[in-house]
Amino acid sequence: MAPQESGGGGGGSDNGMKNQLPNSSVMSREQKTVGVMDASGSLGSELVKKLLQRGYFVHAALQSHSKGKLQSMKVQCTGDEKQNLKIFHADLLDYHSILDTLSGCSALFYIFEPPFEHPIYDEHMADIEVRAAHNVLEACAQTPTIEKVIFTSSATAVVWTDTRDGASSYCDVDEKSWSDINFCKKFKLWHALSKTLAEKTAWALAMDRGVSMVSVNGGLLLDNNLRKTSAAHPAANNSIQSFPSYLKGAAEMYENGVLVAVDLWFLVDAHICIFEEVSSYGRYLCFNHVINCHKDAVKLASMFMSSPPQSSEDTRVYPQRISNKKLNELMVNFNGQFQLH
Repeated sequence: MAPQESGGGGGGSDNGMKNQLPNSSVMSREQKTVGVMDASGSLGSELVKKLLQRGYFVHAALQSHSKGKLQSMKVQCTGDEKQNLKIFHADLLDYHSILDTLSGCSALFYIFEPPFEHPIYDEHMADIEVRAAHNVLEACAQTPTIEKVIFTSSATAVVWTDTRDGASSYCDVDEKSWSDINFCKKFKLWHALSKTLAEKTAWALAMDRGVSMVSVNGGLLLDNNLRKTSAAHPAANNSIQSFPSYLKGAAEMYENGVLVAVDLWFLVDAHICIFEEVSSYGRYLCFNHVINCHKDAVKLASMFMSSPPQSSEDTRVYPQRISNKKLNELMVNFNGQFQLH
């Protein structure tokens, strides 16, 4: 099947791929080569660092304008880490450049970063992200060494469910929930639309082509702990471009108990745990902060507003209506501090 320049929807079952899992509970990291694409953003670059520390060989793929960052990382590497890192240029709309990166890899961590020439989530981003997801999954299907794909999606592909008011007003959401595409279009929720369509495209192709895939649906990405005294900040690099886009409809998400955020370190650990645990399957909501009280809402707002909002006497705490129980159960024995010595 040839790569396409556009793709459609299609759903992923949270039970999909169970029958393709190996027998051992934890994947052996001995002599494993894994790909990280796109490695130019904060999540991708931190994944590269952590995977090298854990003893993996890493193929780091990034857009051509970002090569300096990974080259700098390679200079900072010591010993085996420097030898274990290979840097590739990959255009996600160029199927053949993706194949080059995947050669010899047993797994791929896929993170979409907006192209340099189109950094903002708008009505056109969904088409770009869907085309990229289709090309990546097709390339994985054509790479015989690929055993597993860890597909980074977003909680925005989950929370805008098909209810009267959107944002899961009347029901709890978990990994079985999908954002309603028509609702996202109607209210111009471009980040949610792009993530939903891209993930559905990936699931449809993975199931059709027999690719073992797991998705990580992360909350709003932060580079610090929201609970700390000093304000956290949105994670740096390309990812900051999606920060306001993620928060379109934030008031509705907040009041309905589905506004969630995730620290960068936690998201990295979750990706690696989901990769190494062969029992992982389907989708995983990933967050470690629920913003459902005024104090945390003010902290979050101060990250992207030039004038911080005034505090008030609002003591309401909205009920949490989103669950990450599935991920928490998977990570209960995960050792994120492991390093190869």
